[in-house]
Amino acid sequence: MQIGIMARTFSSPKLSEILDGVISHEIYSIQFSFGCVGFPELPEKIDLKLCDDIRAEVEKRKITMSAMSGTFNMIDPDINKRKEGIKRLSLLISACKNLGTSVITLCTGTRDPQNMWRRHPDNDTEEAFIDLVETLKELLDVAEKYNVILAFEPEVSNVIDSANRGKRLIDELKSPYLKVVMDCANIFHKGELAKMDDILKQAFELLGEHIIIAHAKDLDHDGDAGHLPAGKGLLDYDRYISLLKQYKPDAPLILHGLNENEVGECVNFLRKKIG
Repeated sequence: MQIGIMARTFSSPKLSEILDGVISHEIYSIQFSFGCVGFPELPEKIDLKLCDDIRAEVEKRKITMSAMSGTFNMIDPDINKRKEGIKRLSLLISACKNLGTSVITLCTGTRDPQNMWRRHPDNDTEEAFIDLVETLKELLDVAEKYNVILAFEPEVSNVIDSANRGKRLIDELKSPYLKVVMDCANIFHKGELAKMDDILKQAFELLGEHIIIAHAKDLDHDGDAGHLPAGKGLLDYDRYISLLKQYKPDAPLILHGLNENEVGECVNFLRKKIG
């Protein structure tokens, strides 16, 4: 199991310095974002020469770009914003070959009009689920054309807020280009921490075969998106790692939700847990 990191954890304005920061911790897997080169995560336009340059810098350091971040609110109540997100993510999909990756991570979204990481009661409606399916159908056609995997992440604040709903989405779309980002710090609704082992087990039973990458952070409470660096909270990492080894041992484990000065300690924590 390879430890990776969100490249934007490192705050330098220069891509070379960000990547040097990554390998200084003997990390050779990243989840990349256009934010690392001064652009929005989903740019309006993408310069393929810039993509080639990014790939060259990454490969020069023998780093694998395990995924690109491509989040937007996929069920935004504003249909025009949703259409713009589809347009921009389609453009990112088309640039993946130049960037040197074949995986894009997604946020399934929320009906909250201001914050795509904030829960809204309308997320639980059938209409919200249908909107997500329609958004993904359009994007998966593009993904198939360019042989790119779209990986969604179950998150209590979003429309896909559990492993059960994630499995329903997979069963609905039946696409080999739709996979899962497993982040076990994101799947506990309010009051569920006491059932941690059961919920972790269920998440992997339902979604384990569909995992393409995993995330490593922590939590000190359930019910929303408040998070801590890996090893600093209540998540049972022994159980999490053992399930990853059982179901998807080759998935990169990407650190995020931490500051640059916390990277060394978190990497050491994960290495001890992985063994």
